[in-house]
Amino acid sequence: MYYGMVMISVVMFGIQFLFSDKYQQHSGTGAVSSFTMVLFSSLAAIITMGIISGFRFAVTPFSLLIAAMAAVNNTLCSICSLKTLERGNLSVYSLFSMLGGMVLPCIAGIFFFNEGITLGKLLCVLFVAASLPITVTKGGSKSAYIYYVGVFIFNGMAGVYPKIYTSLPYPKVAEAEYTTLLHCVTVLIALTMLLFHRKDLKKPGLKPVLFASAGGILNSTANFILLIALAVLPASVQYPFLTGGVIIVSTLIAAFTSRKPSKKEILAVALAFTGILLLVLVP
Repeated sequence: MYYGMVMISVVMFGIQFLFSDKYQQHSGTGAVSSFTMVLFSSLAAIITMGIISGFRFAVTPFSLLIAAMAAVNNTLCSICSLKTLERGNLSVYSLFSMLGGMVLPCIAGIFFFNEGITLGKLLCVLFVAASLPITVTKGGSKSAYIYYVGVFIFNGMAGVYPKIYTSLPYPKVAEAEYTTLLHCVTVLIALTMLLFHRKDLKKPGLKPVLFASAGGILNSTANFILLIALAVLPASVQYPFLTGGVIIVSTLIAAFTSRKPSKKEILAVALAFTGILLLVLVP
């Protein structure tokens, strides 16, 4: 059941990436457009989590602390992503982002939360990691590598904070209320960042707002589901499964758009799928 929950999240993330791409086509990747997207997606996430929780709102010091740390981490990831897209290579950015999102939660789960190393986990990580460099192309500035490292760390920590939240034995609020707290802090950060760029502010169009909001609904719901699944699935299982699944779903979605998958991308999907099978089937 919990693997099924993660798979639902994977599909949601894949569709969310599609909405993010549509937003960027209409608004670009500049600082103002990026933080405007964060603002509207977070507002939509707050409403979504309110509906899920019955508009209950609760807070504990521990929940607020982890939510604030996660929100700052996500903002730093967004800034590094923005700088990477300006100076770097999209395929290398994707490599660092997905490797970080898989490796750091695995390390945290195994070494800090006693999840243990199994043959299935090891094989999955190896196969998924092997699938990621296949689609990397040359290009980009050497100065972008500091931002690639930032993306690796901050996107990886985005998977570590949920593990910390679900594992530590401090008073905490429910998953939907925690997600609401995270996005409330994110709204405050986005508004602050936009205040620094107020000279460049312009009224967003209806379509970009709808794309950002739809992405926020999908992203927050997917992360909410992952937070529930973390209560049962180890992080060292969930995040390799998630990374491999995103590779597969993103490629399948691309197959139904004008950008058809290349032979290299199909090979990457085959490796990622093999890794997921080994994770599930090999003890």
